[in-house]
Amino acid sequence: MLRWLTAGESHGPSLLATIDGVPSGLEITTDILRCALQRRRLGAGRGARQKWEQDEVKILAGVRHGRSTGAPIAVEIGNSEWPKWEVVMSADPVAPEALLIDAGSGDEREVARNKRLTRPRPGHADLPGMISYDHDDARNILERASARETAARVALGAIAQALLEQVAGIRLVSHVVAVGQERARSTMLPHPRDEEALNASPVRTLDAEAEKRFLARIEQAKAAGDTVGGVAEVIAWHVPIGLGSHVQADRRLDARIAAALMSIQSVKGVEIGDGFAQAALPGSCAHDELLRDEAGNVTRAANHAGGIEGGTSNGQPIVARAAFKPISTIPHALRTIDLDSGEAATALHQRSDTCHVVPGAVIAEAEVALVLADALFVHAGGASVDEMRRNLHAYNAYVGSRLGR
Repeated sequence: MLRWLTAGESHGPSLLATIDGVPSGLEITTDILRCALQRRRLGAGRGARQKWEQDEVKILAGVRHGRSTGAPIAVEIGNSEWPKWEVVMSADPVAPEALLIDAGSGDEREVARNKRLTRPRPGHADLPGMISYDHDDARNILERASARETAARVALGAIAQALLEQVAGIRLVSHVVAVGQERARSTMLPHPRDEEALNASPVRTLDAEAEKRFLARIEQAKAAGDTVGGVAEVIAWHVPIGLGSHVQADRRLDARIAAALMSIQSVKGVEIGDGFAQAALPGSCAHDELLRDEAGNVTRAANHAGGIEGGTSNGQPIVARAAFKPISTIPHALRTIDLDSGEAATALHQRSDTCHVVPGAVIAEAEVALVLADALFVHAGGASVDEMRRNLHAYNAYVGSRLGR
C-alpha cells in the first residue's frame, strides 16, 4: 500500500511531504513537481499572495537520477516569504520584545502578524481548534489548517499521477463546472490532451460561453468585497475494471475518493458520477446497461455511476465532483467574539482570494490520483514499476478472456 503525510505551516519555513511504498523505477523529476505546483497557482480570483510567494520545491529523498529507488520519497516546498515570518513562526522561544517590532511594511495587516489572534474567524478551524487544542492564539490553528498545505498534496499527487500513467496508462484531468450559481452547459468530458487549453483558461473550462459567465461572477464578487465558491470535476481515463472492493467499507473506491475530496479545505460536498441527479431518476433510467459495440467490446449505454459500481471501478471513466464553499476570509469582516474579552468583535481579514475553485480543481485531481494510485498498487503491486506492469498485463489478459474479447 501507499502511505503519505504532509507537515508544515502556511507561513513556516517550508512544507514537507512524504510518500512511502512507491515502487522503484518510476520516472520522476523536480520539474514534474514544479509544473504541478505551477498549475495550482493559476486561475481568476486569485489573491495578491500568488504574485510574490513562490514554491521552491526540492526532492530530498527516494529519487536518484530521475528514478525512484523504492525508498520513501520526501519533498520540501520552501516558503520564499519566510524571512518576514521568522520571528513570529520561530520554533524556538523568542524574546517578548521581538514581537513588539512592526513586521513587514508597517501596514496594519502586516503588523497584525506579530499579535496574538483572539478573534476566531467564522468558517475557519479557528474556534473549534482553539478549544480542542487548548490554545489562546488562533495562529496555532490557522497556520496548519490553511489551504496552503495543499501545495504539499499537489506535489504528492504528481508522483501518484506518474505512477498511474507509467504503470497503467491512467490519466487524469480536472475542470471547473460551476462558479457560484453559474454552471457550464456543456456535458462533454475533457480529456488529458485538453490540459494546455484548460491551463490557458482563467477559469479552467473548455466552454467559452461559460468562461464569460464565470469571470463575470468572480468580478461581481470582487467588486462587492465578497467571495464566491464553485464546483470542480475530476475525470480519470483508462481505469481498469476491479480497483477497490465491495468487501469492506474502507476499501470501497467511491468512499475513499469521497473522503479524499472532502478532506480538501473548503469542500462541503462530493458526488460520484451523476450523484444527486441520479437520485431523481427512475430505476429504469438510472443504471448503466451493458452493451457490445460494433467491434465486439463490452461498453455501457451511459455512465451515471461515474465509473464505480459496488465500490469497484467498472472500466468506465471515473467522474467525481467537489463543491467548494466561498472562501471564509471576506473583506467585509464577519461578526465574531473576542475570546479574551468575551465581547462582540469583527474577525481579522488578511489578503485572500475571491474565488479558489480553479486551484481547487487541481488539488482535487491530486487527491483522486493518490487514491487511485494506492488502489492500483493494492491490485497490481510490486517492488518495481516493471513488476507492476507485468502483473497488470496478466490481469488485463484475464479480464479480456472473461469479457470475450
